[in-house]
Amino acid sequence: MAFMLCLMPLLGGDCLASDSKREAEFADSINKTLAIGEEVWLEAEGKKFLGLYTPTEKIDSKGTAIIVHDIGGHPDQKPLIYGLRVALPEHNWATLALQMPLREAGAEQDDYYALFAEAAARLQVAIGYAKDKGAENIVVVGYGLGGLMSVYAMSEQSLAIKALAIISLPVPKTDNKTAKTLDFIQKITIPMLDIYGALDLPEVTQSARDRRVAAKQNANYRQIKINDQDHIYLHDEGLLVKRIYSWLGVVVE
Repeated sequence: MAFMLCLMPLLGGDCLASDSKREAEFADSINKTLAIGEEVWLEAEGKKFLGLYTPTEKIDSKGTAIIVHDIGGHPDQKPLIYGLRVALPEHNWATLALQMPLREAGAEQDDYYALFAEAAARLQVAIGYAKDKGAENIVVVGYGLGGLMSVYAMSEQSLAIKALAIISLPVPKTDNKTAKTLDFIQKITIPMLDIYGALDLPEVTQSARDRRVAAKQNANYRQIKINDQDHIYLHDEGLLVKRIYSWLGVVVE
């Protein structure tokens, strides 16, 4: 299947596997402090990885939101990933936050591109898990590099999801060694929310118009800029989460 293939033709590099030691260190740290949600261990391509599942309190759940962290992160990272995974269940969306593939500490964004196929495989497994839990509506919420991994996976494999909400989606400079974000966006036809901070990273803010143009054939694409917020959304006070669950309530039946 396409999502299991190496990205060498696209990225000009070798296939690599995630840094298992870093993943284990994150998992151990999370295990010691986890207060909301439960650990679940999933397996993709023969490798186990951590997920944090947080159910809703109501029986009539709207579905499951799979949450994907930014570069070098983990499924309980504060403030944004943690905020999403514990707040969305209050609005009837169960959450499954994933540990995505990692490179060594200090690795740059372009060092991660060879892990995109592994990331796509993990998303497929997470979708299967959500279905097994009874979710009829499944969406993906990706942040930063996790958002880029998500649009790649959707463009290559057509994930069985209802919508894609992407936070601070980067568009790296285009050459034969960078991910082609705009090409990925052009292939997406499901509802897509492109949300970013007005003070976000340059590769996010300066490419906002290009992303809109790339998505012009998608009638269910929407872009939102949040004023006075940078890439961390440290002073967001719940506005980002509200934007996401409000949008999901409109586009997901």
